[in-house]
Amino acid sequence: MPCVLLLLPAAGYANQDFIAAAARLNIELVACADHCRVLARGWGLPPLMSVPFDRPDAAVRQVLRALTRPVDAVLAVDDHGAALAARLRVALSLPGNPPEAVATLTDKLHFRQLQQSIGLLHPAFVGVEDDGAGVAGALGFPLVVKARRLNASRGVIRVDDADQYARAIRKVRAIQARVQRHAETLGVLVERFIPGIEVALDGVLSDGALQVLAVFDKPDPLDGPTFVETLFVTPSRLPAGIQRELATAVQRACVAAGVKDGVVHAEARINDAGVWLLEIAPRSIGGLCGRVLTATLGMNTAEIVLRHALGLPLPTQENAGAAGVMMIPALAGGIFQGIEGVASANAVSGITHIEVTAYPGQLVAPPPEGTGYLGFIFSSAPTPQEAEAALRAAYAALTVRIQALVQA
Repeated sequence: MPCVLLLLPAAGYANQDFIAAAARLNIELVACADHCRVLARGWGLPPLMSVPFDRPDAAVRQVLRALTRPVDAVLAVDDHGAALAARLRVALSLPGNPPEAVATLTDKLHFRQLQQSIGLLHPAFVGVEDDGAGVAGALGFPLVVKARRLNASRGVIRVDDADQYARAIRKVRAIQARVQRHAETLGVLVERFIPGIEVALDGVLSDGALQVLAVFDKPDPLDGPTFVETLFVTPSRLPAGIQRELATAVQRACVAAGVKDGVVHAEARINDAGVWLLEIAPRSIGGLCGRVLTATLGMNTAEIVLRHALGLPLPTQENAGAAGVMMIPALAGGIFQGIEGVASANAVSGITHIEVTAYPGQLVAPPPEGTGYLGFIFSSAPTPQEAEAALRAAYAALTVRIQALVQA
């Protein structure tokens, strides 16, 4: 029986998908996480290792001491564990992307520098380590201020004038400092805003060659000032030539970074000038969104990740039809009380299922401070237009209850 060392995030939506996929494939999981091991009881796992993901030297030593059998692969469920997974593969002499390659993709400033070095389209940008005075004048508005190593639109703010810029620099620095060790040494990224439609790509790299799993349209405009992602629909309605250009750019950037193996998730803007990669993550699409591929490929991304890591066959032919997912956003901060109308939303033609992942009493916040979603709506239909329409109709049937916090 093959064995996989799996790095689990705290409260990760996709943890159960990886556990279920491993059971289907007869894979033994050795799990470690950056939170209390007693949570494993609710996931049907044996006791897991609790290790500090943000202190990789200590975490590697702890994992190596605790392992009692050889493992065939080391995988991280999300971005938070990607750097540690790369370090563990080196320590265990397992194949995979080197730590410095993973670091290039997961640092937004380093990724922009990579694009610049290989001639890919990229916005004018500057890394800022202070208050950024003078940067805005040099780049010109509109701008986007970004935390360098956060994801899910956390710490990303569009600004259109000098006052907004000054406030955004302070705010992004504060968000980054709350969630990352040594964030004060990172600084932030400031870049020109890229107009256009936004799309995403999920694919699998094998020795630098990219197999595209899906290209997703994001039908809702993402123009700021914050960037709340909602709808993903596949297959994309973009012309085939643009989709090939997107795949080529993703493959070039990954290979140049040294990431040549495993699942990747890319975000890009498309306009008259061409394809502008926003970022590439060395992981699959986040949260429970990976379930959307079950309708088009016959398996979710958790199973695809495990299959690729162990050299098992991957899906080679898409099913007919289209699929979509809507991440239910927290449009206000406060205490989540629940979602009404789920039964009515589930009854919408084309909706396959709805999963509410937030729990009553949970504190929630929208980007740029927050990172999670309240739940996920999934659709399957003959065309992308119908898959999108089903998601919009289902969301319209929901009422989200969030109690505002009382200010002292």
